[in-house]
Amino acid sequence: MAASVIVFPLVTKHITGEIIPNRQFDVFLPWVLVGLLSFFIKDALNCARIILNNHFEQRVIFDIRSDLYRKIQRLPLRWFDSRRTGDIMTRVVEDVTAMERILIDGIELGLISVIQILAVGITMYWLDPTVALWATLPIPFLAMGAWIYTRKARGRYKAQRDASSDLNAVLHDNIAGIRQIKAYAAEKDEHEHFNGLSGALRKATLRIMKWWAIYNPSMSFFNSTGYVLVLGFGGLAVMQGTMQFDELLTFFLLLSLFYEPVSKLHQLNQMALSSRAAADRVFEILDSDDEPDAASGDLLPRPVRGAVEFNDVSFSYDEGQPTLDEVSLIAEPGQTIALAGSTGAGKSTIVNLLCRFYEYDNGSVLIDGKELNTLAKGSLRDAIGYVTQEAFLFNGTVRENLSLADRHADDDAIWKALEAAKASEFVRALPEQLDTNVGERGVKLSGGEKQRLSIARALLKDPPILLLDEATASVDNQTELLIQQALDELMKNRTSIVIAHRLSTIQNADRIYVLQKGRVIEEGPYDELLNQGGKFAELANTIK
Repeated sequence: MAASVIVFPLVTKHITGEIIPNRQFDVFLPWVLVGLLSFFIKDALNCARIILNNHFEQRVIFDIRSDLYRKIQRLPLRWFDSRRTGDIMTRVVEDVTAMERILIDGIELGLISVIQILAVGITMYWLDPTVALWATLPIPFLAMGAWIYTRKARGRYKAQRDASSDLNAVLHDNIAGIRQIKAYAAEKDEHEHFNGLSGALRKATLRIMKWWAIYNPSMSFFNSTGYVLVLGFGGLAVMQGTMQFDELLTFFLLLSLFYEPVSKLHQLNQMALSSRAAADRVFEILDSDDEPDAASGDLLPRPVRGAVEFNDVSFSYDEGQPTLDEVSLIAEPGQTIALAGSTGAGKSTIVNLLCRFYEYDNGSVLIDGKELNTLAKGSLRDAIGYVTQEAFLFNGTVRENLSLADRHADDDAIWKALEAAKASEFVRALPEQLDTNVGERGVKLSGGEKQRLSIARALLKDPPILLLDEATASVDNQTELLIQQALDELMKNRTSIVIAHRLSTIQNADRIYVLQKGRVIEEGPYDELLNQGGKFAELANTIK
């Protein structure tokens, strides 16, 4: 396709130099049709190129996004602790697209442009080396200009991508927290905050455009000097008789075809800078260390008995600030143990370690006598049901949310789990029952309804080990009674570890461990701890 562009200038040279002066009427129309055919072939090839390129381009985008999403799923939770959701979304959606442009459009555009420059350049030097030399004289200045622009603009493109990410992160937070914003009448303040970040993006973009406004016209000027040099020295050669007029006309046609791809290479340079800034952000994720492979390690022997043992376990989220300090606890198969303590005592951390969301620093954790960090995560998590304090529901139907626990569960199994979780009554009252969309994070349901669906999901999984992280927190007494009844059903014949929030959730526990500043300071049955008059007795007065 790139080589076909030189056909019309050569046809023009032949027509103006041979056919018209010699009045060759018989071959005039065929040669004109040859010129037309050259354009048809070029544009037909261009059409095929666009179609094939778009298919290839979308395939590459799909593959990169798929790899990036798979990578995100393999990253440890510790990685997410310091990242903003909006920033991650920007990298997956926007940065991948920007990165792809240089991989596909850039390579294609660069290759075609270089081929066209070489084909036209060789043709010009073949026609007249002297005039061709003057025509290509601006090339070193264009190359130097591109080098300077690249050095100056690279950091500015990165700043623009970061500013765009900051804006998207705040937009995501504000949309997710729109109820809180309205409840506190903070619309004006949040709007100003948004405008501040939007203004930062505008300034970052204008800094790039400022350099482009200097660079692009400058390069256009140097391109134009090529035409002036050819006009001056080519016209002089025609007047001196060393060059024919048809050759000069051909040179002008070739010159436009020579500097057209040169201009595209300048645009490619700008594209490359933007794409590189985006690629750096994408590869920052791809190059991050994975958590240990969920499939690597030993399998839990089946059936899982559910014996859990912590021996002198220590852990810290941040170096130098221990969250757990030599914690030991035991849960025999089928037992219910409770974790009590003030906020920040380390209760939820124990649950996180048991799920291997984080890796403990020292000590050992055993399940049925097997060291936790030697187990395959998939095998471990298949044996654990986790009901969190804030029930998380996806933006989908009731059926889709419960099927997360068992993709092959039929409606009978789902309704059975809902009945055990005291949730079947309100689900049957929903407009489309199991096919009712619950909204983002279950916004269309009450807190108690969401929690009972979460319990039903755990029941559908039927795990031998159950983790309850303050599952009755922040609900009214009537809803708590329903949830507690559902929990009693859920906890039958399972090893259960319960994080205490209300006294009613731990009265029947086989053993209670009281934590303070990451250490176990008291342990024993409920009545025994209450009679000791220690920390647990103090807590019991505050959580009734």
